[in-house]
Amino acid sequence: MFPNSILGRPPFTPNHQQHNNFFTLSPTVYSHQQLIDAQFNFQNADLSRAVSLQQLTYGNVSPIQTSASPLFRGRKRLSDEKNLPLDGKRQRFHSPHQEPTVVNQIVPLSAITFTLLNRAFTFFCGGFKLSHQILELFETCQQQISDLKKKELCRTQLQREIQLLFPQSRLFLVGSSLNGFGTRSSDGDLCLVVKEEPCFFQVNQKTEARHILTLVHKHFCTRLCKSDMPQVCMSPDITLLKMPLTLSSAGYIERPQLIRAKVPIVKFRDKVSCVEFDLNVNNIVGIRNTFLLRTYAYLENRVRPLVLVIKKWASHHQINDASRGTLSSYSLVLMVLHYLQTLPEPILPSLQKIYPESFSPAIQLHLVHQAPCNVPPYLSKNESNLGDLLLGFLKYYATEFDWNSQMISVREAKAIPRPDGIEWRNKYICVEEPFDGTNTARAVHEKQKFDMIKDQFLKSWHRLKNKRDLNSILPVRVAVLKR
Repeated sequence: MFPNSILGRPPFTPNHQQHNNFFTLSPTVYSHQQLIDAQFNFQNADLSRAVSLQQLTYGNVSPIQTSASPLFRGRKRLSDEKNLPLDGKRQRFHSPHQEPTVVNQIVPLSAITFTLLNRAFTFFCGGFKLSHQILELFETCQQQISDLKKKELCRTQLQREIQLLFPQSRLFLVGSSLNGFGTRSSDGDLCLVVKEEPCFFQVNQKTEARHILTLVHKHFCTRLCKSDMPQVCMSPDITLLKMPLTLSSAGYIERPQLIRAKVPIVKFRDKVSCVEFDLNVNNIVGIRNTFLLRTYAYLENRVRPLVLVIKKWASHHQINDASRGTLSSYSLVLMVLHYLQTLPEPILPSLQKIYPESFSPAIQLHLVHQAPCNVPPYLSKNESNLGDLLLGFLKYYATEFDWNSQMISVREAKAIPRPDGIEWRNKYICVEEPFDGTNTARAVHEKQKFDMIKDQFLKSWHRLKNKRDLNSILPVRVAVLKR
């Protein structure tokens, strides 16, 4: 069964192994002195340009030769002291007999030099600390295979029962539960496809979808027998079977609720897994983008930790709730992918451009899950650490992206001019859905909410730039408790 084909595992075949050693999930713990040695490479006597910050590499912090450091000098370099300030010259040790040969003695630093080095050290340690905080938060909060199995079990049981109502239907697990960006607290999203073969049955979301979900909601609420079941015929393709029905789902489904939104859903809770579920009808694009995002998630090792911490950050600052006029999690993920695509040295490409046959809207649904298996990992030359990427993400949307005239497009891997269609006019944020071209951020329709989102990007960027500590923008302990 398709949703169960790649439970919790990266979507690559054994032949497509990651070769990028930039990032591993178990960073080596180094001593304080090793970290100091890995930070500075003084190859020039000009101390104002002496600090060379090395890129943070988890599991592989390369030690740097320090023998060439101007802080460690032999007698043959004593002539260089003429250019040093008086208080920076080496202190000579004299004896009544002879002057000892002093090799590699540390030079006392002037106040200015010490300040420069201290700032550089603080900057490096802050970058290491920030990256480590992001990684720890990701490892603690990411969805576990056991979490996914519980959701899959519920999906399997529900599909078996709903097929008694609609024999040709299939139930798909979609969204963050399967796209690689889920957390332990992520809700489960389900898509009921009423009819797939030979062509997709087009369901009107305002009429037929709502009616179908009304029936499903009734069955969740009560056990029906043959005499209670209504005769329903919505179209020649969909009929409600006249047969006795006793849904075992009544035993493990609780709090079912029908939400009559633009895309209607049934919300319910699974008693076994304690997971909240949202069930929609024939939202086919949601199935396709689930596996597009899943491919991006496992394409590069830094993508998933960065997305998770940004979703946590947005939720903490109350800008991650489409029902309240802010950004949906889907829009936030697309914003992160877009940022990673538009760096001077991109970390992600456009998958739809490189592999159009794997992400074509014409692919049948039962084959969509195979697309990630055909895409090898992307080897980027960009070695930025997680802390720098988080800081760059905030800066990009706080100061660089033009909200008034540009649209975020993962499909094109760049910012493109806003379309002139009615859906895009007078919209504060435009994020293109990669398959159907709609605006995933259309929920942001109030200027007050838009200003709040922009203001949070700017404030968080300034705080993080100054503190280099994740707690300055997201209390880690609180985020973990809400995992």
